Amino acid sequence: MAIHPIDYRYGTAEMRGIWDEEHRFRSIVKAEIALAKAEGDVGLIPKEDADNIAAKAMNATLERANQIEAEINHDMMAVVKAVTEVTGESGRWIHYGATSNDILDTATGLQMRDSLEIIEKKLKKLLSILLQKAEENKKLVCAGRTHGQIGVPTTYGLRFAIWAAEVARHIERLNELRPRVAVGQMTGAVGTQASMGKDGHAVMTAMMKYLDLNAVDVSNQLIQRDRHAEYVMFLANMATTLDKIGVEIRMMQRSEIGEMEEAFGKNQVGSSTMPHKRNPIKSEQVCGLARIVRSFVEPALLNNTLWDERDLTNSSCERVVFPEASILADHILTVMIKVLEGVRLRPENIRRNLDLLHGVNMAESVMIELTKRGMERQNAHEIVRVSCMTAIESKTSVAEIFASKPQVSKYLSREEIDALLLPDNYIGTAEWQVDNLVKKLSKLV
Repeated sequence: MAIHPIDYRYGTAEMRGIWDEEHRFRSIVKAEIALAKAEGDVGLIPKEDADNIAAKAMNATLERANQIEAEINHDMMAVVKAVTEVTGESGRWIHYGATSNDILDTATGLQMRDSLEIIEKKLKKLLSILLQKAEENKKLVCAGRTHGQIGVPTTYGLRFAIWAAEVARHIERLNELRPRVAVGQMTGAVGTQASMGKDGHAVMTAMMKYLDLNAVDVSNQLIQRDRHAEYVMFLANMATTLDKIGVEIRMMQRSEIGEMEEAFGKNQVGSSTMPHKRNPIKSEQVCGLARIVRSFVEPALLNNTLWDERDLTNSSCERVVFPEASILADHILTVMIKVLEGVRLRPENIRRNLDLLHGVNMAESVMIELTKRGMERQNAHEIVRVSCMTAIESKTSVAEIFASKPQVSKYLSREEIDALLLPDNYIGTAEWQVDNLVKKLSKLV
């Protein structure tokens, strides 16, 4: 019976496939094959034995390795024995010169490399959607909000563009960290490569070439965990961007705001007791699981503080952190792509909220114009501030209050005041910023 929700509720088949037990086993065997081939290339073991290992090692099974582990209580040696059984006399060279983490960490490098390939493709798809939404809505003026309060106008195009720029930075980060994460080693028990003598560096170089991984420059018994911590922190950073988008969608879907909403299926049920409900459950799922992904940052960092040339405290921790962080991060990325593909904007509610304060939120534009025309900036701020507070408290038109003040009418006519209070006239370079960003980032998708 499945226990963890990853087994039956969360995660895509492609990412689960990279981190499942069978693929992990195959990655370890691939590392052993690459080691044998490299050692055969440099003459450390007979070439014919290396070729035989390469031809037969994949006949080993996870089932047999698990049987052996139950007897000897050592996971890596169980794989070595399982591979030895299927490679005949050549099996005497399996794992020659290696220590467990040479193979295990190299297998992890393969898994992280493949995980990043999946995430990169999906980040590019997400970026494409956001750029399209930015372009489509670059003229859609809406209420900007700070501290949860309506402020001067912005546009939905600019909101989507801001998210797009953030996603593009994640793609940039991914490409920067990939060479540091897609890495393997063959350094021996404490990092000296003594078990391979003068051929150690040549073996490692050839081995990583077979696997299409980078080789460490220096190491001890294991690859230093700052690399893996960077991978987990990247996933957490990406998850937080998805969380941020999800929070905004949820906020804008509130009944009293109603500007944006998730797609809602014809037969979808929102509540077991309130039939009218249309809940943003996908965005909520993204926000909830992002918390789990972020929670792995601390253990990933702590896994780098090991004793001397190594201890085993990282091992059990990583068996949980790496697959869960990868699968859940990929899952919420997939979910958010679907959410944004189907997200619906409600222009009538957007306009209603934009006009909700009857011009009070446009006070900055009046202050700026008064200053332009000769009033001292701080005086303009105070006159406008007092006028706005009066309008709010008395529920009087702020335009009328502005027009009634001699300090204001000296510089602005009533027609000019009315024009300054129109939200559509006060979006600055928002449209240009969207156009510029779309042009800049379209090459990434």
